[in-house]
Amino acid sequence: KTTMTASVTVATGFLRSPSVSKSQNTSFLFTRQRILLPKKSSVRPISASTSELPENVRSFWKWLGDQGVVSAKSAAEPAVVPEGLGLVARRDIGRNEVVLEIPKRLWISPETAAASKIGALCGGLKPWVSVALFLIREKYDEDSAWRVYLDVLPESTDSTIFWSEEELAELKGTQLLSNTLGAKEYLENEISKLEQEILKPNKDMFPSGITLDDFIWAFGILRSRAFSRLRGQDLVLIPLADLINHNPEITTEDYAYEIKGAGLFSRDLLFSLKSPVYVKAGGQVYIQYDVNKSNAELALDYGFVESNPNRNSYTLTIEIPESDPFFGDKLDIAETNGMAETGYFDIVEGQSLPAGMLQYIRLVALGGSDAFLLESIFNNTIWGHLELPVSRSNEELICRVVRDACKYALSGFATTIEEVDEKLLEEGKLDPRMELAIKVRIGEKKVLQQIDQIFKDRELELDVLEYYQERRLKDLGLVGEQGEIIFWE
Repeated sequence: KTTMTASVTVATGFLRSPSVSKSQNTSFLFTRQRILLPKKSSVRPISASTSELPENVRSFWKWLGDQGVVSAKSAAEPAVVPEGLGLVARRDIGRNEVVLEIPKRLWISPETAAASKIGALCGGLKPWVSVALFLIREKYDEDSAWRVYLDVLPESTDSTIFWSEEELAELKGTQLLSNTLGAKEYLENEISKLEQEILKPNKDMFPSGITLDDFIWAFGILRSRAFSRLRGQDLVLIPLADLINHNPEITTEDYAYEIKGAGLFSRDLLFSLKSPVYVKAGGQVYIQYDVNKSNAELALDYGFVESNPNRNSYTLTIEIPESDPFFGDKLDIAETNGMAETGYFDIVEGQSLPAGMLQYIRLVALGGSDAFLLESIFNNTIWGHLELPVSRSNEELICRVVRDACKYALSGFATTIEEVDEKLLEEGKLDPRMELAIKVRIGEKKVLQQIDQIFKDRELELDVLEYYQERRLKDLGLVGEQGEIIFWE
C-alpha cells in the first residue's frame, strides 16, 4: 500500500515541504463541476433523440422530458464528445443566453439526503458526507427514483484519486502526489468514523455495506461535478447541468450559472446555466471551471491539466518552529498581520513571489542581533520594516533555506525535464494519465527552478543591498551621500 510522504524539515527547520494537512481542510473539497479529460479535438454531436446515443443517456434525456425539464425547444442536449459526454447546442446560442434550467426538486444536496430514508442519520455529518452516503445508497437501490441519473454517472474519472499505485508512481516528487495521498487518507479516516458511528449500528439501511472504493467514488463524483458558491447552497449536484465541460479558452467564470425564482407565483427555485460565449448550432457548450486553480488542483479535482504556464504552481510551506526562543513574539506579529504559525505561499510560473512571503520568512528567520526588532516598541512598525532586507545574515539565511528546500524537492523527482519528460511528450501516443503526470512534473519542476533562481540572484546582491541599520542611519541624517557614516565631535 502506498503511504503518505511525511513533511520534511529543511535547513534551519522553519521551511518544510507542504503538509498534506492543507489538503485535509474540508472547505477546499467541493468547488466546481467537470467531466472527463478535455482534448483539443472536434466535437462529434449526436442527437439525443437518435439511437446512436448510449441507451443510458437516452433514458436520462427521456426522464428529463417526463419531468418537464427539457423539450423540443431546449437549447442544448447531451452528446458524445471528446471529453466523454457533454452538452451540444441544438441551435445558435448567444453570449450569456440561458442554456438550461433545472428546478430544485431535481437537485441533489444535503437537503435531499436529509429528506431521504437515511435522513435521520445525517444530522451530525458533514454536508458532503451525507450526500456521499445518499449517492452510494441510491446507487445500489435498483428501484431508486434517481436511477436514470445515477446510470449516467461514470464509475471513475481521470482524477488522481482513482489512479493505481503504478500510475501514482509517475507522480513521484510532486506535491500532487502528496495531496492525492492526503485526500485518500482523509477519506479512509472519514469512512472509519462512519463505520463505527453510522454503518454498523444501522446495517438495515446499508444492507450491502459500504467499501472505501464506494466512498472514493462518491467523493470523486462530488468533487468533480458539484456546483457550489450558490445562494443558500453549499454543495449541489445538478443533473444535466453537470454534463457541461471546461474550456481553457474561456477566461471568465462570471455569470455562468445562478439560482433564481421559477416565476412570479412560484416558490420553486431554478438552477440557470448560461453560456459565457456564443455557440453555433452543433457546437459544444463550455464554461470555465475555475480560473484560479493550479494544474495540480485541476488534476486532483477533474483529471485534466492545461498547457497554460499560469496553472503551474508550487506551494512553499513556512512555519514558526515551536522551539524558536521567540516563538510567542513572532506568532503575535504574524497573527496581527493576517498570518499564522504556518504560512502557505503559492508560487506561480512566470509570476513574482506572493505578497507577504518575504516579510513572513524574514520574520521567521529573525534572531541574533536582529531580535531587537521583536521588542514591543516595534509592534506597530515591524511588518513595514520586514518589507525590506533586515540584515545581511537574515537575508543570507532565507536565501540558503529556500534554495536548500528547492534542491531537496527537485531531488525527489525520478526524471529530468529535458532528458525524460519533454522527450516523452514529443514522442506522443501517451496514456491520458501518463501525459497528465508528465505535465504536472514539468510544471512543478519549472516553478522550483524559478524559485531557486530568484533566491540565487538575491544571494549575488547581498553585498549591495541596503539593510535596516543603514536605512535607520539615513533617516537620522547620519549617513553621507557616499554612504559614509558621519560623526560629530
